[in-house]
Amino acid sequence: MHSPRSVFILIAAFCLMSLAVLAQQQVPFQGGIPLAPSGLGPRALPDAPVLFDTAEGQDIRVVVYVQGLRFPFGMAFLPGGGMLVTERTGNLRIVRDGVLDPEPVAGVPDSVYRGTSGLPGAVHGLMDIALHPEFASNQSVYFTYTKPLADGTTIALARGRWNGTRLTDTADVLVTEGGGGASRIAFGQDGTLFMTVGGGGSQDPGRHGGKVLRLRDDGTVPNDNPFVGRDGYRPEIYSMGHRTSLGLAIHPATGDLWQNENGPNGGDEINIIRPGLNYGWPEVSYGRTYQGPWQSEIPGHSGYEPPVVYWMPSIAVSGMAFYTGDRLAKWKGDVFVGGLRYGEIPGTGRLDRILFNENMEELRRETLLSGLRQRIRDVRMGPDELLYVLTDEENGAILRIEPAG
Repeated sequence: MHSPRSVFILIAAFCLMSLAVLAQQQVPFQGGIPLAPSGLGPRALPDAPVLFDTAEGQDIRVVVYVQGLRFPFGMAFLPGGGMLVTERTGNLRIVRDGVLDPEPVAGVPDSVYRGTSGLPGAVHGLMDIALHPEFASNQSVYFTYTKPLADGTTIALARGRWNGTRLTDTADVLVTEGGGGASRIAFGQDGTLFMTVGGGGSQDPGRHGGKVLRLRDDGTVPNDNPFVGRDGYRPEIYSMGHRTSLGLAIHPATGDLWQNENGPNGGDEINIIRPGLNYGWPEVSYGRTYQGPWQSEIPGHSGYEPPVVYWMPSIAVSGMAFYTGDRLAKWKGDVFVGGLRYGEIPGTGRLDRILFNENMEELRRETLLSGLRQRIRDVRMGPDELLYVLTDEENGAILRIEPAG
């Protein structure tokens, strides 16, 4: 028989546990994803340059280089000056000498853009852009977009010819099978084109979704792709097991393909992509599902290729670049990754800088630009060896990061 004291303790403990459960707020969901809180949000960018001190003693000045872009996604620097910028809403824009041409560039195919950027159900529209390695002679521009179909949409890769004012002879070179979500592209050092494809089917070798593809510049399949001739596999596949991939970059020294992808609620990754390997999604992850439980029973990457960097909580990684210049000398060799929001909270976008050792193992990480409260969609090093950053906003901007002194 329990003593009165022990009974009291048991009752008190039960009450405390009940209170703990009852104290948790019931969060509203939409499409299986918690609705984001509204206490924070983007703020207007300052009119004057902003000075920041940084961890490496690399004081910087952030300048609003261009404003007036609507949800920009990707950018490419033209030889001799100028910059092409894609807008998710379907327009290609050109910037000359820091001035945005008010008229969109003609020659871009129609794409599907639907839903406010960053909200459940958003469709990406016009996405990444890259110049052919021999652009000076062939003027070829490549871009990915959400292509309308009779029964839905998919991701397509298109190519056009730049004549100085518009694109001509624009045509698809690859239309993916059932691909959805987002897409980035990058040319490798051997001239082949890498393309990420979002959407489902990450572990299905018969689908393009959830894969990194490798193509010749005309969209055909290189003979040395890892799954060429293998039954049940799409020959374009270079690696598989990916979630939404929003960053792609070539390591300037090794030529390795680096890719970043969003986890669910945490588990964002940077991966070094090797031919034929499986990176695990959705079987393994360092993240939680949007409802709270871990994506994997034991979080990790056992049996699959592990990431070289991961985030928990998520920063919603987007865009990635290696800095190789001298004007921001203390950052030489570092990797920069954009973040759209931190910990599922709007208004918390940032730029992360990651320092690696000679074995490409992470040594330290620094968060930049968080005080601006902008969704960072892309980051690139310009020909002037400065960093350029796209903000994914209704009144989107190109920010330029330069030395403070």
